[in-house]
Amino acid sequence: MTAIAEQPALHAPTAPGDSTAPLPRRWLGLLAILAATLLNLLDASIVNVAAPAIRGDLGGSVATLQWLSAGYTLAMAIGLLTGGRLGDMYGRKRVLVVGLIGFLIASVLCGFAVSIEMLLIGRITQGLFAAVMVPQCFGLIRDLFGREFGKAYAAFGPLIGVATIAGPIVAGLLIDADLLGTGWRSIFLMNLPLGAIALALGIWILPAAAPMPGLTLDLRGALIVGTGMALLLYPLVEGRELGWPWWTSAMLVASVPVLALFTRDQMRRSGSGRVALIETSVFAKRSYTSGIGFVTVFFGGIGGFSLVVGLYLQMGLGYGALRASITMAPWAIGAFLGSGVGAGLAPKLGRKVLHIGLTSMLLGLLILFVQFGAASAPAPLALAPALTLYGLGMGMIFVPLFGIIVGELEDHEIGSASGLLESFQQGAAALGVAALGTLFFSQFALGDSPEVALTAMRSVTGVAIALTVVSFGAAFGLPEQAAAQEH
Repeated sequence: MTAIAEQPALHAPTAPGDSTAPLPRRWLGLLAILAATLLNLLDASIVNVAAPAIRGDLGGSVATLQWLSAGYTLAMAIGLLTGGRLGDMYGRKRVLVVGLIGFLIASVLCGFAVSIEMLLIGRITQGLFAAVMVPQCFGLIRDLFGREFGKAYAAFGPLIGVATIAGPIVAGLLIDADLLGTGWRSIFLMNLPLGAIALALGIWILPAAAPMPGLTLDLRGALIVGTGMALLLYPLVEGRELGWPWWTSAMLVASVPVLALFTRDQMRRSGSGRVALIETSVFAKRSYTSGIGFVTVFFGGIGGFSLVVGLYLQMGLGYGALRASITMAPWAIGAFLGSGVGAGLAPKLGRKVLHIGLTSMLLGLLILFVQFGAASAPAPLALAPALTLYGLGMGMIFVPLFGIIVGELEDHEIGSASGLLESFQQGAAALGVAALGTLFFSQFALGDSPEVALTAMRSVTGVAIALTVVSFGAAFGLPEQAAAQEH
């Protein structure tokens, strides 16, 4: 899943008091930020191909496969609401370094896990520390490049596009290589050299901005929203396997008033001048409120669909990790190309780029829907055109979307709004994993024939089509251009 909050907007305003002049060695500093970004983007999706191998080694239920992905994204969704504030309180560079160190320790915990429970704890810890480091990236790029912000943005967009889907491909290659007998564990241990680069360059080059005085954390708000998200997600993942006992429905119902309580609590805190997790003023901006709705539907579909495709190829068709990753490679190639296309067309076409990208995604899904309706599973090569179209459309949307959503925000709102937007994206991805994963396993059980898996995959693709259509309509609520591009 892409990380929306990491995508800088064109011509983003410089923070008050900051120099607009670019800093020396800024490109090396950007390399540190890109390495930190890659850690999150890869680990958010890397278990999509590795999950069957992990389950074969450590055991666990099919719900465990969903938790390996959903646990990371849910923890990140909750943590992001405070992650951005931590950077304001203690300085972005310091908080990024702390987040990196914690993420690497969690990666070691995952890499040496001796039980599925230990691995799940490691994944949740990864998500929490990713939530600490990710919100700092956007502000640090602005600090490094000042008025030359657009140059960094040009390098950032395509990276996000390809990294979003590269996780499963990297996982397949590493598992098949079985370096030093590490198998699936190498997908977590590979974070160590990448993280070491980010740490070394970050400590050496990144600017240490002074923290903002007088800020505190709204821990009560974080607890309320965390409880609401857990009440919503847990029954969606575990309910089918447990036979949907009464308490799963009770949890789903209870999540509504708890999340409503969070909304009310934030509005009251902001109204009384107290520190809140979110700047409620951002909801007065049409582009932002419409963007929240778009992000929720769009990334919910992507998050669930990407997981299920990996499970279908391995558990349904019996592909090995490498063959599954190669089959999904056109998806990554399309995302990379689409990111470049989106970056080039966005200044001229604005919101129309989103609709073009969604049309490409929809066309790819419709082709897959027809292919999954055949009597036998389509060959890997036959899936390539549809997966390429789907990835191409995704990549086109990633680059301009952030600029359109946050373009109307004031500078003091950016940190909170970025964290909240990323939180919605991660939460939506976790819900998509839970919902589409549950749909797939409600029709397919381990040991069923490939034909059964094909039918289940067609159902999932049908839901993905519906979510893409809804996203197409929701995009009309966004401004035709990012506000920064209208002047």
